Amino acid sequence: MKFADEFRDPAAARGVLAAIAGVTAEIGATADAPIRIMEICGGHTHAIFRYGLDKLTPPGLEFIHGPGCPVCVLPMGRVDECVALAERPEVIFTTFGDAMRVPGTRKSLMQAKAEGCDIRMVYSPLDALELARRNPDREIVFFGLGFETTTPSTALSIQQAAAEGLANFSVFCNHITVPPPIRALLDDPRMVLDGFVGPGHVSMVIGTRPYDFIARDYGKPIVVAGFEPLDLLQSVLMVLEQIRDGRAEVENQYARVVPDEGNPVSIAACADVYEPRPSFEWRGLGEIDLSGLRIRERYAGFDAERRFAIGYGAARAAVPEPEGCACGEVMTGRIKPRQCPQFGTGCTPEMPLGALMVSSEGACAAYYQYGGGQLEPAG
Repeated sequence: MKFADEFRDPAAARGVLAAIAGVTAEIGATADAPIRIMEICGGHTHAIFRYGLDKLTPPGLEFIHGPGCPVCVLPMGRVDECVALAERPEVIFTTFGDAMRVPGTRKSLMQAKAEGCDIRMVYSPLDALELARRNPDREIVFFGLGFETTTPSTALSIQQAAAEGLANFSVFCNHITVPPPIRALLDDPRMVLDGFVGPGHVSMVIGTRPYDFIARDYGKPIVVAGFEPLDLLQSVLMVLEQIRDGRAEVENQYARVVPDEGNPVSIAACADVYEPRPSFEWRGLGEIDLSGLRIRERYAGFDAERRFAIGYGAARAAVPEPEGCACGEVMTGRIKPRQCPQFGTGCTPEMPLGALMVSSEGACAAYYQYGGGQLEPAG
C-alpha cells in the first residue's frame, strides 16, 4: 500500500529498534528497573500488540497502557442511562458500534436491542440527523461519545440541527477530554511513569500545546505519535532520547497529520456548542474536574440530559464494578490485562464483564486478540 508500506518497512524498523536498544542501555534501564512509557491512546495499544512491538523492544522498556479509550472509561451508570433512554417507546437511540456490547448493570445496548428497543448503529451523527428528518414523530437520540477526536462532528451536527429547527433530535453528551486524566495520573503517587506517547487523532484536533503542562509542571517528556509501527518506534526513541539527555519537552512525531495549533474550525465549533462540566466520572479514575463536556445553554433544546432528565442533571449514585472485574486497575496502568483474575475466563469477548474486552481500543481486547488468552498471576 502506497504511503503505508513506508511506515512498515522491516529494514527501517530494525534500525530504529537498534537505536532504542542503544539508548535504553545508555540510560541503564533493565528488566528489573525499566523505563515506563505510557501510550495514552487505545489505538496505540492495539498497534503495539498487532505488530509485536512489545516483543521487539528491549526488556529495559515497559509499555504502560493508559485511559485512552473513551468507551472503556465510561462508567457503568452512564451505560445504564443509555439503556433507559433506549427503552422509551418514543426514542430511536443511535450510537457508534463500539458502545453496543459494553455491559451495564442490567444489560448492554445490544441486549436491549435484542429485546425490541429501537437502537441503531450509525457511522456519524449526521446519520442520526437524517433519521430525525425521516421520523418526525420519533425522538432521535445520538450517544455523543469520545475524546476530542469525535467532539467536532457532534458539535457540527448540533449546529446543523439548530439551523434546520429539528425539534426531535438530541444528544446524550458523554464527550471527554484527554489532558485532565493525564494530570490525574501524574498526581497519583502510586503511578511511576517516565514519559508518554501522545495520542495522534486527538492531537489532530487540539494540537500539541495542551500537553505543555506535562513537561513544564511534571518534567515528563511526551511525543505525539502516529499509528504505524515505525511511527510508534520513532516516538519511543524520541522519548528515550529526551530521558537520556535530561530533557522534558512536547515533541510532534506525527507532524504529517498533526499541526501544533490544532484544527481551528473544529476548535471553534466545539467552543460554540460545549462548555466544561465541573466534574465527570471516569471508570477507574473517579470524578475528574473539568474533564467532560456538556452542551451549552444556547443549544439546550438538543441536550438529551435536559430533555429526559437523566445523567448529571438528575440524582444518581455511583455504580460499582462487577465483582472480580479489574477494569479500573487496567485502565490506569496499575496492572496488565492478563493480571486480572477474570481475563480469558470469566471475561471474554463473547461474555464480557467490562468494556476493555469489547471495545476496539480496549487493552484487554488487544491482549486477547494479539497476546493470547492465557491467565497470568498478579504481581
